[in-house]
Amino acid sequence: MAFSTKYLNDDEHVILDLHPHWWTFVEPSISLITLLIVWFKSYDISDEQSSKAMRLLETVCARAVQVAVFIAVIRLLSRALKWSRTHFVLTNQRVVFRSGVIARTGIEIPLYRVNNINFHQSIFERMIGAGDLLIESGGEDGMEVFDNIRDPEQVQSFIQRAMHNAS
Repeated sequence: MAFSTKYLNDDEHVILDLHPHWWTFVEPSISLITLLIVWFKSYDISDEQSSKAMRLLETVCARAVQVAVFIAVIRLLSRALKWSRTHFVLTNQRVVFRSGVIARTGIEIPLYRVNNINFHQSIFERMIGAGDLLIESGGEDGMEVFDNIRDPEQVQSFIQRAMHNAS
């Protein structure tokens, strides 16, 4: 879902519209895959000669794993919905960050107020193309940190070009 143009000023246009990096899906996806493997493997364990108490325990464990799989699916869907409703937008006039599904949060930094732009990437983040963007502005909040930005070095460059073109 793209950033809505109804939030733009008359002579404003979008330069970048980014969602968080795909890395945000890894943790819930690994949890779900692990639980699915445990669930399917639990059917291989059952044995005809098991005692009644052991079969009851296996049934309880299987139900617990099924509930955990259901919760993991809900977590993954929740993360996907939140991801789709999170935008880091650069326009020719400002940097806009919006997130949230029901309760929404927004940050807007006019380009003329941006004092400094930094980015941070660990070695692993460099390998997957993610990182943090730190924007220092002359506003009340000072430094804003935006994490899980795709290619933060290139985004930093886009912001600097937009600042140069705006002045």
